[in-house]
Amino acid sequence: MSMTRRTFTAASVAAAAAFFALPKTATAQEVQAAMDAFTGGAELGSDGITLIAPEIAENGNTVPIEVDAPGAEAIMVFAAGNPLPEVVTFNFGPAAGSQHATTRVRLAGEQEVIAIARKADGTFVSARQNVRVTIGGCGG
Repeated sequence: MSMTRRTFTAASVAAAAAFFALPKTATAQEVQAAMDAFTGGAELGSDGITLIAPEIAENGNTVPIEVDAPGAEAIMVFAAGNPLPEVVTFNFGPAAGSQHATTRVRLAGEQEVIAIARKADGTFVSARQNVRVTIGGCGG
C-alpha cells in the first residue's frame, strides 16, 4: 500500500493531536509558581497544620484527604504531579466553627500532596504527604 500526501498529512495531524491531548504533569516551576501566587512568596512554617492522606491510594480517582489548620482563613491544596497543581481552596469566615476540611481528590501516579494554610495573622504554614497511586486517576 502506498501512502499519498493526503493520507500522510492526515496521519501526521492525528498523531500530533494525540500527542498534545496526552495529560502532562505540572513542572516543579509551575507548582512553585502556583504556591507563590497563593502565598505571595512568603516564608512557610510547618506548625499548626495537619494533612492526612493515604501513603498508598488504591484508586487515583478518589483519594481521600483531610486538612486541619486551627486559626486559618484559607487552606489551599496542591498536587505536584497533576496537570494542574491547584486542587482545591477552602475559605473560612469568622463564623466558621473549625478550620477543618475533608474531600476526595483525583491524583495521577505517585506524587506529593501539599497543603498551605493562610493564618489570620498573615503567616503561612504547610504540610506535605507523598501519595502512591496504584490505579491511575488523571490520565495515569
